[in-house]
Amino acid sequence: MATYKKRGYKPKAVKEKAETIEGLEEESTTAEVFNTLDESANKAEDFVAKNQKGIFIIIGVAALIMLGYLGYKKFIAEPKADEAMNEMYSAQKSFDEAVAGANKDSLYTLALNGVGGKLGLTDIVDQYGSTPAGNLANYYAGMAYLNLKDYTNAVKYLGDFSTNDAVLGPIAKGGMGDAFVQLNQLPEALEYYEKAITASTNDYTTPMYLLKAANVAQSLGNNAKALEYYKRIKAEFDTSDQAKNIDIFIGRSEAKN
Repeated sequence: MATYKKRGYKPKAVKEKAETIEGLEEESTTAEVFNTLDESANKAEDFVAKNQKGIFIIIGVAALIMLGYLGYKKFIAEPKADEAMNEMYSAQKSFDEAVAGANKDSLYTLALNGVGGKLGLTDIVDQYGSTPAGNLANYYAGMAYLNLKDYTNAVKYLGDFSTNDAVLGPIAKGGMGDAFVQLNQLPEALEYYEKAITASTNDYTTPMYLLKAANVAQSLGNNAKALEYYKRIKAEFDTSDQAKNIDIFIGRSEAKN
């Protein structure tokens, strides 16, 4: 029997067959990826549909929190801060007069307790403690108590004062150190003098608290630390008042080492 061969027919080479198979596999993989994406999208849509109420509640709560914060800041916090600053005027005036003039004790007392129906520093702290003026009132109250020799309250109020100011920060820490010296708590005094030193470096507070820290360290028997602080005054603040007799302090400290 004769064998019929179709004209033009040519068997595919092995390479062509492999390419065809690979093409089919790629099409199959691509289809699977799109099917997976479709399934994921459908699942996400189903989740949103089923939990739509809960999602809207969460969004609503977040919006209310934000609006509440903005409202609190504008209608409560800011007016309260302004009110506190107005209350501070009279107390701060008494404090400034005490620093500058005579009758210091009575003026510091007026600053603390108030005068003419105006709040004193302690009341401002109690009522406006969360405001900038309330925070500043802690500083003034602490320094007033320090001058009135009420060292326990001085530590309390100065300890509640917080600031990044290059002068007020060290003075507040140093004031606590002064109070602890008077309370005969020398380790605590040294700790706060050192905090005053590290709070800011300037020509006013730094040499002052270096000398106080050195003297307390000397009293505690820590001559090495005392000598370190004396020498720093001589090296870095030689024009300060604290440097006038610094060689005497250095000599005494070296003799004890």
